[in-house]
Amino acid sequence: MLRTSRIFLAALCFAGSCLLFIDVSGMLRPKLAFLAKMQLVPALLSGSFFIVAALVALTLLFGRVYCSTVCPLGVLQDMLSRLGKKQRFRFSKGYPWLRVGMLLVFFLAFLAGFSLLVSTLEPYSAFGRIAASLLAPVWQSGSNILALASERAGNFIIGPTAVWQKGFSPFVVAVATLGVIGVLAVRSGRTWCNTLCPVGTCLGFLHRFALFQPRIDPEKCARCGICAKGCKASCINAENTARDSSRCVACFNCMANCPKQAISYAPSQRIGLSTVRETAGPDLARRAFFMAGLTMANLPAIAVA
Repeated sequence: MLRTSRIFLAALCFAGSCLLFIDVSGMLRPKLAFLAKMQLVPALLSGSFFIVAALVALTLLFGRVYCSTVCPLGVLQDMLSRLGKKQRFRFSKGYPWLRVGMLLVFFLAFLAGFSLLVSTLEPYSAFGRIAASLLAPVWQSGSNILALASERAGNFIIGPTAVWQKGFSPFVVAVATLGVIGVLAVRSGRTWCNTLCPVGTCLGFLHRFALFQPRIDPEKCARCGICAKGCKASCINAENTARDSSRCVACFNCMANCPKQAISYAPSQRIGLSTVRETAGPDLARRAFFMAGLTMANLPAIAVA
């Protein structure tokens, strides 16, 4: 039930985010503008601290549901990962130093004025460039074909629209970004989210302290590894019933796939209601997270290039 609800909400958020970038008429943008305001980095940089506080509270309560439901780039990775074989994932130790390093690169790039690199690493800006450069022309071309067919039928309600690109550079960056994300998603699922994305690194730190998380009952667990094969974050070690909570994106695939129903979405063991063990993250990640929070308070808004 949780997985089905998550997929339904993610589909709605993804479709709405796509329409924000491909709707050349602008008719839908006022109705869908709230989806842009719900994105973490744009909300933080625009001074919408109520939205930021709400997303932080959401993560501390329920984990990284933002990454699995609200972020369109995360949902795009899920769609691309389905191009590979189903349930082909496996546990990996992750790349904590690379995650922290990319987080620092993100802020250093901003301070140095490398807006292209910043907007490429920031998930909503990266998705916006992909949608505006690749999806919008396809949408406009399809609309023109429909307008031509309607005109030949004597109906002039639908009018043609101009098909255009913002520039060669954004197009090349969009293709390259989609290519890298696509390869990583097909091979390893949410690698981009848990390795390169600065938002994923920050929310991953908060997820470690989330009240509700997927919890593995070692007494029920058969160590079959089915949960690990369906974990797009590659964060479940079935051999010792451990889970790297900093990489979990709360997709609930593990719960849906477990044949023994040994995984539940339960409160933390710190209040005595769970027996799951979790792998520990590096202290450097914690320091980098707080450094990031202090720096973000002084950043201006990032626009999609």
